[in-house]
This record gives sequence, structure tokens and C-alpha cells, in this order.
Amino acid sequence: MPLQVSDYSWQQTRTAVFISVPLRGVSVRDADVFCTENYLKVNCPPFLFEVFLYAPIDDESSKAKIGNDTIVFTLHKKEAAMWETLSLSGVDKEMMQRIREKSILQAQESAKEAMEAKAGARREDQKYTLNVMMKIEEEERKRIEDMKENERIKATKELEAWKERQRKAEEHKIIQREEKLYQQEKQIEEERKKLKHKGLTRNSVSRNLVTKGRNSENIFFEKLKEDSIPAPRSVGNIKINFTPRVFPTALRESQVAEEEEWLHKQAEARRAMNTDIPELCDLKEEEKNPEWLKDKGNKLFATENYLAAINAYNLAIRLNNKIPLLYLNRAACHLKLKNLHKAIEDSSKAYRIMKLPLRLIHPTKLYKMMLRRFGI
Repeated sequence: MPLQVSDYSWQQTRTAVFISVPLRGVSVRDADVFCTENYLKVNCPPFLFEVFLYAPIDDESSKAKIGNDTIVFTLHKKEAAMWETLSLSGVDKEMMQRIREKSILQAQESAKEAMEAKAGARREDQKYTLNVMMKIEEEERKRIEDMKENERIKATKELEAWKERQRKAEEHKIIQREEKLYQQEKQIEEERKKLKHKGLTRNSVSRNLVTKGRNSENIFFEKLKEDSIPAPRSVGNIKINFTPRVFPTALRESQVAEEEEWLHKQAEARRAMNTDIPELCDLKEEEKNPEWLKDKGNKLFATENYLAAINAYNLAIRLNNKIPLLYLNRAACHLKLKNLHKAIEDSSKAYRIMKLPLRLIHPTKLYKMMLRRFGI
């Protein structure tokens, strides 16, 4: 049972009420203060102070100061007037209970409104923050776009300047080429004039030497022709020998060791093939390779066309029956088709080719062992 505090004191003005409540050992941590417009309560075990106010107060602006074993309340009146008493007179228990419940509802509504106001303020702050961030991002985007535009304009100007320099360089080269051609034409004209002058000189000399006879004149002109006409070029043949190659690539681009190994394996495969198979007549050269047929069967197996895959593996086995993977892949096809006996038979053949000891093993386990061994 809490102890009711009755030795309190109060004072008032037209706008405020001051209440001093003595509580021994009271502290901010232990005191529970509840205040509404018409109700004030302090719970500090084992003490309880409760008062039903004479008139409404502004609970939001009212204050409480705790210290020195005393709580001092400063309550601001809603209407400026002097109160006759601090608490209502003639209040029975039912009325007290109604006032308490009403005060609690008012406090809850006030707390709800405060929470909604706080949430609204938070939303407004978030909205304002979002707008500020969007504005900053917009300014940053605009700044980046301006920077890109400036860089584009700068690059365009530099490109235009480079093109102008290239054009001037081309024009300068053309002018130099024309000058060079002009100099060459001028030199050719001068040589032509010299040759013409020499021809006139030879004619005058021939007229002067006409009395020396026909033979001497011919010898003179032949000598002049030999001096003026250069000797013809000699004719010859250049022989080029190419290194014989099996592969179409050049020798400098090939790896000789790997090519020799591949040719050796192909020769061994051809020796191991049965060339008297009639089905090989209609096949291309690449389709007669067991490895090609094995890859073809693997692709058909991946598309769940197991019968066609078995046909491919059958032809590959007829070409070369020493490859254990062909038997193993065909066993996988038989296992998919529920042909367990054929799957056991092909798995056993693969084990015999690998020269592994064959024991009594369940077909499914044998097939899984073969899959793990060959990494399929």
C-alpha cells in the first residue's frame, strides 16, 4: 500500500502554478511522473502523490525539477486566472477513476500524435534529404556531362587541327612532287637539247667524212650507237624449291613434334582398322575415324537419341575394337534403354581391354565404376 503525500505546498500566479512535493530519497531514476491537463501523479515507492487539478494546464510546456528530496512542478495555466484551490473539491472515487482513465487516454492520444508527428517529420526529413541528394546528383551529372562535352569539343578541335596539319602536309608533298617533276622535265628537256645538238654535230661530221668511203662511215655510226644505247639485260631463271609438308601450314608456324606424334597415331589407327567394311564406301574420309564417330555418338547421347548413338558406337567399334571408351559409351546407351545384359557385356569388354580383373559385380555398380574411371 503506497503512502499518500499530503504535506505539499503550492503557490500560483495568473499564468502558472508552483507545487513543491517533499519526497525523501527521491531521484530522477526512481520517480515516475505522469501529467495531463487535469491530472498530476508522482509515483516514487513507497510514496504516491496524486492531485486532480482545479483547471486545465498546458502539460507540454509544464516542467518538473527533482532534487534535494523534493519535486518542484511549474505548471502553466491554459487560461490566465487565479484558482480558488489546487484540486477539485467534492470528487468521489468514481469521478477520480473517470479522470484517471480520461487522462490515460489523453496521454495515449498525445503520445500517438507525437509519434505520428515524429514519423511525419522523419518522412519530411527523408524527403528533403532525398531531394537534396537528387539535386546534388543532378548537379554532379550535369557537371560530368559538361566535362564530357568540353572534352568532346576539345578532342574535335584537336582532330580538326590534326586534319588541317595533314592536309597542309599533303599539299606540301604535292607541291614538292610537282617541283620535282618540273625539275625532272626540265632536266629531260635539257638532255634532249644536248642530244639534238650532238645529232647535228654527228651529221656535220658525217658530211665532212663522206669522202672517206662507205665503210668508214658505217663504223663511225655503229660506234656512236654503241655509245648512246645501253646493253640489253641478261635473261635467267630462278628456281625455288619448297619443303614438302603434310600439313597445309608453313613450317615456321608448325610444331613438328606434335605433328609427327599425330601422324604416327593416325598410321597406327589405320593399321588397326578393318578396311573390308562395306558401310565405309559411302562415308567421307573424316567419318571413317573412330574418334569422330565416338564424338558423334556422344552428341547423340546428350540429345537422348540412344539408338542412333549405339549405331555410331557400333561402326566405331567395327573400325577399331581396341578402344575401351567405345564399349563403355555403348554400355551407357544400353543402360538408358534398360538393356542390362548388353550393358554388362560391353562393360566387361571394356574391362578386358584395359586388362583389369573382372569379379562378380552388380551391373549398376560396374557401370558407375567405369564412369568414375574414365571421367564421364
